[in-house]
Amino acid sequence: METSFVLTCAKAATLDPAVDDGYGLIEQAAIAVEDGTIVWLGAAVDLPPKFAGWSKRPFGDRLLTPALIDCHTHVVFGGNRAREFELRLQGASYEEIARAGGGIISTVKATRQASEDALLADALPRVDALIAEGVSVIEVKSGYGLDRETELKMLRVARRIGRVRPVRVLTTFLGAHAVPAGGDADAYIDDICIPTLRAAHAEGLVDAVDGFCEGIAFQTAQIARVFDVARELGLPVKLHAEQLSNLGGAKLAASYGALSVDHIEYLDESGVVALADAGTTAVILPGAFYTLHETQMPPLDLLRKHGVPMAVATDCNPGSAPLASLLLAMNMACTLFRMTPSEALAGVTRNAACALGLPDTGVIAVGKRADFAIWNVQHPAELAYRIGFNALEQRIFGGSL
Repeated sequence: METSFVLTCAKAATLDPAVDDGYGLIEQAAIAVEDGTIVWLGAAVDLPPKFAGWSKRPFGDRLLTPALIDCHTHVVFGGNRAREFELRLQGASYEEIARAGGGIISTVKATRQASEDALLADALPRVDALIAEGVSVIEVKSGYGLDRETELKMLRVARRIGRVRPVRVLTTFLGAHAVPAGGDADAYIDDICIPTLRAAHAEGLVDAVDGFCEGIAFQTAQIARVFDVARELGLPVKLHAEQLSNLGGAKLAASYGALSVDHIEYLDESGVVALADAGTTAVILPGAFYTLHETQMPPLDLLRKHGVPMAVATDCNPGSAPLASLLLAMNMACTLFRMTPSEALAGVTRNAACALGLPDTGVIAVGKRADFAIWNVQHPAELAYRIGFNALEQRIFGGSL
């Protein structure tokens, strides 16, 4: 396999934030790659003589972007919740289904019963769908175990995905996802969630820690106890917050320097300011908004006003977002929330990398990983514009063609 080569294309969208067009476009671009790292980029006519003898990989009239990043998924789970989809169409709310023993709890039962091999086999088609759309990084959460054995099992499966597929997987411990049926929230946090977090960390299974701060899940004081342990273990945090109400979860997460706060439909301006001050990324999840027929939109204008970076993700899960297309998530973010196409593309590249704490990817720049997506389109806005159409020509992962 060649380790040094030059890519050429009609346009490269570098996602350089300093370029005013929103995409960081370079016309008739060339990118030199050595040992999986970008070593030069610019207009092809300016390619330095030192690269003249390198192998050339021309992509003609196509567009090249950073490979995509799905920074919020729950792709490892057992069973499905198609029946709940029917119930919601008949008028039942997400909260009503959850309180009746459905929702997350029903997936917990199926996930506990499944073996590691079965969970991996079920997850891989979802992962493959994302890879086929140019995705190079996938975040995978636990949270459908709610006991030590199953939470660890989910995290092991997530690690295995990165060994059997050409994709980077970051694992997130989401033990504070729901209260087990018939359980007490405080007892669960102290007796199961926190000890399991420690065990997962000791086994090297955790890259970050998450929680669900909501009336049907956990209060801020309970999440804070989990985050205290994450801080002790040197793990970054993120949080599902302000999805169905405003409990102040975003401010709590910001006080811990969270990488991201996700959903945030009910976030107010004081919460937005807290995110801005902490340098926390807001992760926009239009798939859940769409599936649950929500009407409260995330405060994009406030996020723009205060300069909070916005990422976009699938939230791929069996209940509220059975979505395994990041391209469709981009379109939804634009159509439902009025994000611009350039914001949507930044949301699945540069800002998604920030939401995962990954400094080596998400943009095309010297020193970054050679993770690219090559598209059969003329302009990057086409990626968010099309519905149900995958224009990917080729994905390059770590310089591997």
